[in-house]
Amino acid sequence: MKPGSGAKGAGTREPQPRGAVVRGNRPVDLAKAAADFVAAKQHATMHDERLWGLRQKRDHEMHGIEEWEELRELASAIKEHTLTRLDDYLLEFESKAKTNGIHVHWATDADEHNRIVHRILSDHGATSLIKSKSMLTEECGFRPYMASVGIDVLETDLGERIQQLDNEEPSHVVVPAVHKLKADVADVFARTIGTDPHNSDAHYLAEAQRQSARPLILQAGAGMTGANFAVAETGTFVVCTNEGNADLSANVPDLHIASIGIEKVIPRMEDLAVFIRLLSRSALGTPITQYTSHFRGPRAGGEMHVILVDNGRSARLGMAEFWTSLKCIKCGACMNTCPVYRRSGGLSYGATYAGPIGLIVDPTFNARKFSNLPFASTLNGSCTNVCPVKINIHEQIYAWRRQLVAKNEVPLAKRAAMRLTGQLLARPAAYRCALKVVKVALKHLPRFVLYNGLNSWGKHRELPRATEHTFHSWYAQNRERK
Repeated sequence: MKPGSGAKGAGTREPQPRGAVVRGNRPVDLAKAAADFVAAKQHATMHDERLWGLRQKRDHEMHGIEEWEELRELASAIKEHTLTRLDDYLLEFESKAKTNGIHVHWATDADEHNRIVHRILSDHGATSLIKSKSMLTEECGFRPYMASVGIDVLETDLGERIQQLDNEEPSHVVVPAVHKLKADVADVFARTIGTDPHNSDAHYLAEAQRQSARPLILQAGAGMTGANFAVAETGTFVVCTNEGNADLSANVPDLHIASIGIEKVIPRMEDLAVFIRLLSRSALGTPITQYTSHFRGPRAGGEMHVILVDNGRSARLGMAEFWTSLKCIKCGACMNTCPVYRRSGGLSYGATYAGPIGLIVDPTFNARKFSNLPFASTLNGSCTNVCPVKINIHEQIYAWRRQLVAKNEVPLAKRAAMRLTGQLLARPAAYRCALKVVKVALKHLPRFVLYNGLNSWGKHRELPRATEHTFHSWYAQNRERK
């Protein structure tokens, strides 16, 4: 299957901002959810500063490696090569994995993935499962499905556990609870595991969660991980964590299930080193993750299952303008640098994937529901500049805008406004006349006339001051002087 070929298929404290994930097919109202997030000023400020701090750490690490840009080029080329031969490498991975004693399953979509896991658990009589952080399982609605069939799921990643206990989705692909203050976590733990609501010490909270979760981990009937990379050459897969929770999930129970998106495959072990050098530096600004765990096959007396999941990926591979989004290694660098994401919070996007990468991935799942997201960008290009695999993210955001407008998946008011703007910009004389009218309005009309319900810009910003001269008038006067 060739990319872009059109193939289809396969006390009193500030209230915490909330941005509920939208179900159904109604378009996500990111603007409203973001406004709620920004209203909680302490949270919004913390969120912006914390993520910008990760961006600065990433830059520090980048400048410490002379061959950084060469690594990015190489990583991008490896991913492009793999995606153009994805079927071959997936079959190679399956063959080698089976040789290693791994049971390999294929899931066309989220429902099939969840049913496969349920069947495996039922065959082993397992009623509880511990899992490490996996955006793929979030994408598949895994925990709600398991709850509906009576399977208890425990998230072993601290951030994911916080979000699970608070009944929220992760707000970031790497740091799921990044939008929460320590006081928020203290409140969540007090409500759910009985900690002191007035003690927000990080060490106390982490230890309390550890003591609460450890008995459940030891009693679990099965463990689940995702995978950062799957190596076709060896039939092995790699999970990168900073807490060692993937190793707990994989090794404490006898049954290990790994859910792996089909785009995670890479050709050789030699290629893996390139991505390992880029991943944590791009994500957290650290040289490497604390744990880089390689899984080759089941341990003695155990059983290992791998589920290779499509869930719209092969369809995206056939999208001429968007297939390179499958290069993504889920580092979150684009989110950490994005001024819109940093100031609106991940839950405001109403989707599994937030930030710039979400703007180009989410509409591939449901163009109508996520039709507003590609417009939540300044198109500044910072996301593309930091992407370790050189995805042209801002160009794909713009391409989605074009497609959504062509498919009439944009609100009528916005279409009408853009149509009028286009007509105005196409007529120089009318445009210059309009500038004069705007100049008079900005100088002389009372504030209540300018700032009303029709002025969306003015809800959060001051209108620009009118300049004495436009460039056209300044140029005309200076040209005449010569």
